[in-house]
Amino acid sequence: MSKKVAVIMGSDSDFPVVKSALTELKKYGVEFECRVMSAHRTPAEAMEFAAAARDSGFGVLICAAGMAAHLAGVIAANTTLPVIGIPMKSKALEGVDALLATVMMPPGVPVATVGIDGAKNAALLAIQILAVSDEALAARLAEEKTKMAEAVREKDKALQEQIASL
Repeated sequence: MSKKVAVIMGSDSDFPVVKSALTELKKYGVEFECRVMSAHRTPAEAMEFAAAARDSGFGVLICAAGMAAHLAGVIAANTTLPVIGIPMKSKALEGVDALLATVMMPPGVPVATVGIDGAKNAALLAIQILAVSDEALAARLAEEKTKMAEAVREKDKALQEQIASL
């Protein structure tokens, strides 16, 4: 049975950004659950979810949070599964606060961190982690990388044609 991915948001206001992660997971056929939990407002539920995640069939946990961005750390402290943090852009510091809070974890509590509002990359990293033990998923990733490379080659070819016609 394939492992699921949990996508946890600190606030439902994160959903417009997080939606691209869900779209990417769906595109690859990866089962997921998406939840709202807060490291500060519902810490017991967040810790309980993280502690039970492996037994609940999850393989990777993605956490999106802004400002103080403690969600990924709280989740990582309570599981042995890989945790990916998405620092969310905020008005005050443009997401740099969340980036630093997410990336600067203490020894023993790692959180892989993508760029600010980097939900699609978080999903792709989760898919790559799952693909370590799922050959079909690995093949789909390889196929997608081939398509991306071909798209770049086509753009270069079109550019070269434009330059030649100058």
